[in-house]
Amino acid sequence: MAYIENLALSRLARQCGLVISMAALTGALAAPVAYGGTTQPDTTLQVLHWWTSASERKAATLLAARLADEGVVWRDAGIPGGAGIGAGKVLKSRVLANDAPEVTQIIGVSIKEWADLGFLLELDKVASTNKWNTVFFPTIQNLIQHRKHVVAAPLGIHRTNTLFYNRKIFTSLKLSPPESWDELVVVAARLKAAGVIPLAQSSEPWQVATLFENLILAESGPDYHRELFVKQNAQAVSDKRFVQALERLRQMKGWMNNPVDERVWPEVVRQFARNEAAMMITGDWVKGELNEGGFATDEAFSCTAMPGTARYHLYSVDTFSMFTNDYSRVAAQEKLARLVATPAVQAEYNAVKGSVSVRRDADPAKMDSCARASWTTFAQGAAVQAPSLVHRMATDETSKDAIIAVIHRYFIDGNVSIAETQAKLAAMYRAFSSNRKTNQ
Repeated sequence: MAYIENLALSRLARQCGLVISMAALTGALAAPVAYGGTTQPDTTLQVLHWWTSASERKAATLLAARLADEGVVWRDAGIPGGAGIGAGKVLKSRVLANDAPEVTQIIGVSIKEWADLGFLLELDKVASTNKWNTVFFPTIQNLIQHRKHVVAAPLGIHRTNTLFYNRKIFTSLKLSPPESWDELVVVAARLKAAGVIPLAQSSEPWQVATLFENLILAESGPDYHRELFVKQNAQAVSDKRFVQALERLRQMKGWMNNPVDERVWPEVVRQFARNEAAMMITGDWVKGELNEGGFATDEAFSCTAMPGTARYHLYSVDTFSMFTNDYSRVAAQEKLARLVATPAVQAEYNAVKGSVSVRRDADPAKMDSCARASWTTFAQGAAVQAPSLVHRMATDETSKDAIIAVIHRYFIDGNVSIAETQAKLAAMYRAFSSNRKTNQ
């Protein structure tokens, strides 16, 4: 067993291509906070995650409180900076240092990558006892499995093709929420004429790329989105739909702050909440943040789908995985896995987080209008679902980052042409394909 673990660690080190000192790692991690009273080795779980905004912290605290009711202490290890490089580097470095957390937030394709290395606890007993194969949506069930074993516990589904609009501004200008690209263009022009910034947006790479994949989905639907970001077909980059999405991305830049500054997403939300911009196009975690800030859904703001995507669901799924370590915390880990999937916790957690339940038996009548639209659309199945590139649902971390970098450069630098962007991405896709064949 030790030999196998050493091989996995060696492989992980090669994948990381980095060395982080323990001193730097200690500085990157906030001191873990324990919720739930006296700690005992077998009833304490350190939980590594990237939920650090106000609403995300509230959601994590809710889970910690419910876990405490089960007699298990949640030791919080939140990583500032979101789901990007910071959280990934900290997790990889801790595993390499033989200091893996008992529970960690791992999402999308990354789940199978970690499971393939042999580090993740199999949750088959919990899944079987609680009939996860029947109560979860099929997409969720597929996401959390690796080689017919369940290796993650799902928390909630985010819809990243969500348009938020300021009701006060829209009402004062007698605007209706846009349902098509042409209507969006008209609304943006009316807002600019009234001296209102149409779109709150950051130039952070992941936020720009989220907007771009919304444009891809709006123009082409889930099939082309998968061809471009899951299959990474070089020929798909030459498609006129890709060209049009890039053209529209440049057009939308004119609807944002000038210049478009780089801000973390909660700051963009605050701009929207202060009535300084009329719309946001992003994920429904914004709803949780607005609610936590005292802005009620369908009062201060409302949401609809990104124009052109009402029939589709660009999804991201939050999940927890458990590291095996020395197997001393299995009972506590299984308690957490069972707990987060229960109907009651699903309803509570997702109402705070802005996401929707992973369960097919959830009651949409008890959801707000934004959540109801998200859940009922996702429930229609794979034909309407598109796995988010940005949020790790479509491809591996390395490919994701490379694709985002190409789109971001095009957005930031007006001298970069569409043809140059196409050539760069097509060459990248061919290289990815060649590498995959070499590694098979």
